[in-house]
Amino acid sequence: LRFSCRRWGGLVQAGGSLNFSCAAAGFTFENYAISWFRQAPGKEREGISCISISDGSKYYADSTKGRFTISSDNAKNTVYLQMSSLNPEDTAVYYCGADPVRECPDFRVLNSHGADYWGLGTLVTVSS
Repeated sequence: LRFSCRRWGGLVQAGGSLNFSCAAAGFTFENYAISWFRQAPGKEREGISCISISDGSKYYADSTKGRFTISSDNAKNTVYLQMSSLNPEDTAVYYCGADPVRECPDFRVLNSHGADYWGLGTLVTVSS
């Protein structure tokens, strides 16, 4: 199972936007739930969003609800994360992760367990 992740956009100022994509290979995409996580400096890893590939259900942590949007293109085995209204508190290393389940895990599980499979992390710095 492999993830190829890309970030669209460079340095971000407060109020700005940034997009991520993660292309997956090596597994049956529709049998997985794909999540995005982040870890800010000095803080624990946080699950911020999850999408069930099989039925398209989407879930967001309170910290990102209304500002971040998760989506998928199943034909391309790709999950996207669109981030808007960014603020310095969004500064973190961002990861995508996959779990071999059709329904997204509860965020308490995501926060404690993480994901079974990980993409490489990408640092996002939001300047004030």
